[in-house]
Amino acid sequence: MRTTTLAAAIAALALAVPLSAQSQQELLDARHDRALAAGYKALVLCSAIAIAERNGTTRTPESVEAWELTGIQAPLDGLVASLPFEIVRRPGGQIAHVAVDWAEDMPARIAAYQRPETGCSILPIGAHNGSDPHAQPAHEMALKILSPNDEPVLPEGRAGPKLAAAVERALDADDYGKGARTTRILIQSDGTTLADGYATDFGWSTPQRTFSVAKSIAATLIGASVYRGNADVNASAGLGLSEADPRRAITIDHLLRMASGRYSDTPGNRTDPLYYGGATVDEVALDWPLISPPGSTYRYANNDTLAAVAAIRKTFAAHPPTGMFAKLGMNHTVAETDWQGSYVLSSQVWSTADDLAAFGQLYLNDGVLPSGERVLPEGWVKYVTTPSGPQPATGTFGYGAGFWLLNKEEGVPPDTFAAIGNRGQYVVIVPSRQVVIVRRGEDPAGSSFNIAAFTRDVLASLLTE
Repeated sequence: MRTTTLAAAIAALALAVPLSAQSQQELLDARHDRALAAGYKALVLCSAIAIAERNGTTRTPESVEAWELTGIQAPLDGLVASLPFEIVRRPGGQIAHVAVDWAEDMPARIAAYQRPETGCSILPIGAHNGSDPHAQPAHEMALKILSPNDEPVLPEGRAGPKLAAAVERALDADDYGKGARTTRILIQSDGTTLADGYATDFGWSTPQRTFSVAKSIAATLIGASVYRGNADVNASAGLGLSEADPRRAITIDHLLRMASGRYSDTPGNRTDPLYYGGATVDEVALDWPLISPPGSTYRYANNDTLAAVAAIRKTFAAHPPTGMFAKLGMNHTVAETDWQGSYVLSSQVWSTADDLAAFGQLYLNDGVLPSGERVLPEGWVKYVTTPSGPQPATGTFGYGAGFWLLNKEEGVPPDTFAAIGNRGQYVVIVPSRQVVIVRRGEDPAGSSFNIAAFTRDVLASLLTE
């Protein structure tokens, strides 16, 4: 499926960069940005569509372009729409890969659907996809898959009028953030649904990328490893080249608390070479230099979570993320890997609101499954919600170990904590009220959803209804 011609896209790029500004470095940077934008588009199309079909529903390319591929960060947002793409399928209909053209003298960027358990992986820039000679263009396939809802579905469940009104405002108005785009709201108490609402194009089994909610999932997988006796958060994470390397002093706990003391190039560190460039975790996340004593400074960084996960990756052969997802009933969740098979658990997890509510319920139950089986250590909830490390210098939220803390928000119980991801992904857990609030979104860059205000309104409505 070609959305435009490559020549037109290249002409648009030339017009976007004045000749007077086209220094060698600027041209090189512009070319690299196009390669990353193509990788972004290939991976998002592949993951959104393939994982939706895995879950028994469907997403159209037009829907993905309208939601996931608009409002993204600069400079990719100005490039993505013009890049032509093709969806290639295997006999039977399953996606094989998505290809996005970006330069006449280079192969298309390829996102390959590896396995249902691990979703799509972006191949390195310049890689050809020759792994599936039987793949066919998408238009030759006929799929029989359930469609998502075509119109917004307003609150269902046991919501009283005040709770229903808050959910409806979150879905249809700017009350909780100008320009914010909510795709799903799910509120549960003790596992019972109190309110549930969807945006157009989304249904209960429609997956979305979790972004940094994946960091909290990573912390949970580490907790399960600790419970099994396979990991110790106070042990070295194994970074550095030898025992003499000062980075060996960095523990898993330091990494979970964003307190490794390692350098990062930007706040959060833009991990685009890994996420969309086809680099691997080992290439880009583990070798950053130490510039502060471990445990002395807070610096939110994707690389810290990736290094914490790398410290337990030998356990994944016997205990992959799919095993934990199955125990929790998170059957519509996929943790993706780089093209060499390392999990990218800082961001690349796709999940549904129902699965994330089950994830939140695990923490309400102190790490015990409904069956009575314990999967997290006793006290793990206290551990991840204790701000014992250095704290963010800005904002009102604190930070524990892989989770954000809403312990200073007026009208919100001080034991409230949350998994939070870019573009408005929230899983808010309120132990004292036995409530889980899941909000999914595709908020444009520069817009945000006020989750503290929404949480306050939800909890207040539950007290009066």
